Amino acid sequence: MICELRETIADPTAHPVLDLVPPEDSFREEVVRGLQAVPKQIPSKFFYDERGSQLFDEITQLEEYYLTRTEIGILHQHIGAMVARIGSHVLLVEYGSGSSLKTRIMLDHLMEPAGYVPIDISKEHLMQSVAALAKAYPELAIQPIAADYSSPLTLPAWGADNVVVFFPGSTLGNFTAGEAEAFLNQVAHVVGPGGGLLLGVDLKKDRAVLEAAYNDRKGITAAFNKNLLVRINKELGGTFDLDQFTHEAFYNETEGRIEMHLRSSHNQVVQVGSDTVSFLEGETICTEYSHKYSLDDIERLTAKAGFSVEEVWMDEHQWFAVLYLVAH
Repeated sequence: MICELRETIADPTAHPVLDLVPPEDSFREEVVRGLQAVPKQIPSKFFYDERGSQLFDEITQLEEYYLTRTEIGILHQHIGAMVARIGSHVLLVEYGSGSSLKTRIMLDHLMEPAGYVPIDISKEHLMQSVAALAKAYPELAIQPIAADYSSPLTLPAWGADNVVVFFPGSTLGNFTAGEAEAFLNQVAHVVGPGGGLLLGVDLKKDRAVLEAAYNDRKGITAAFNKNLLVRINKELGGTFDLDQFTHEAFYNETEGRIEMHLRSSHNQVVQVGSDTVSFLEGETICTEYSHKYSLDDIERLTAKAGFSVEEVWMDEHQWFAVLYLVAH
């Protein structure tokens, strides 16, 4: 369903959150359907309640998690070229805005931005981030939207010269190839012909580097993974015993992706409200895919969705890339 947001923002200094997060019934339906599937899986978008978002912020600071600091380094090094590509009076839209740390690099350098639309599924985390941004950029028009950004959105009318979606963090890798193409098609619709996409992607590299990033020594990623079960227990009447599930993350070289799982330590039965879910010993719930790309991979994928790659910036190790794409 397309969420219609066509009204012009009347007061650009006000920052009420437009709440389009699906109701709890949607969360329940997707969780139960995923747990009854073979193999079991739960969409990674459900990681990000308030606690999950806080844990992810901690992950981004870990020594093993190179992605965030590498992408930030690329942004700092090449921000002049990026904003020159983007141009002035742009409406910047960020999908999965989180703490908006990378956004500040953009906002510090953009030429007279028309506004900023952060979109995140965690309303509480979004409100905290927007409050901080409003203090730092008091003249900036901000319209926060709490929503599942994998669903189609139509933005408010802003009178901007151009619309650019900022999608950092290699979050695109959480989608399968088909899902990624469909999502990018939605982005092309949002920005319109000539609109831009500033996209961060994690590149294929040594298995040891990849697997260490998702299996940190402090166990923060394991806590982040298990927090999904905490959320199910709290919000859906679940009876998961966290001690009976272990965190696993490994690189599937055939599929070119990190897979994150929760493995049942023995045969057990769990309730999710009135629904019963049985687990065999060793059975897993797949909680996240994180696809890694070559530059050829990402060019082929984005071309299918109606984008052309205009410029690519990488770090010195070529571990990560930020690309600027234009919709046809």
